[in-house]
Amino acid sequence: MMLEEWAAAVAERLLSPLGDRWKHVRAVGECAREVSAVLDEEDRPYLVAAAYLHDIGYAPKLQRTGLHQLDGARYIRSLGAERLARLVAHHSEARFEIRLRGFAAELAAYEREQSWVSDALTYCDLTTGPTGLPMTVEDRVAEVEQRYREGEIVDALRQATPYLVGAVERIKERLRQRRWPSIRQ
Repeated sequence: MMLEEWAAAVAERLLSPLGDRWKHVRAVGECAREVSAVLDEEDRPYLVAAAYLHDIGYAPKLQRTGLHQLDGARYIRSLGAERLARLVAHHSEARFEIRLRGFAAELAAYEREQSWVSDALTYCDLTTGPTGLPMTVEDRVAEVEQRYREGEIVDALRQATPYLVGAVERIKERLRQRRWPSIRQ
């Protein structure tokens, strides 16, 4: 089984009971399949697999810390998929929330990958709404702020926003340079 198919099957098994969460993840995976065309061939399966796995830490049976990024990464690491574990642990600038919630030491166990793959994962996650519909990064940030109102998640999001927007803009530019039709604005 190919890496992408394996990841999609794992995500479906763990997240399909969670309704909108699964809709979001499935749409992020579909976005990643399209966007992966502008990556080096060897990186494409990692982007798609990470897109399907990025939120598996929300699965009730995987929850240990209450941080979906770390809980998902721990599970993926236990399956021997180290690069995917690192991508999931750090997806969408998770470092800000994780640090604010006191789990920086746990995150340090996962080396942060700064690459086109991590930027593209952020692009796909932050241009996909909570029910799987496309949206701008600005609208997505506003939606998260409204959903959570105040607290650590919103504080972390405010700190992360320049980095999130930067990653989205880098991928949009790469799509333009490769003359790939941008699927999200």
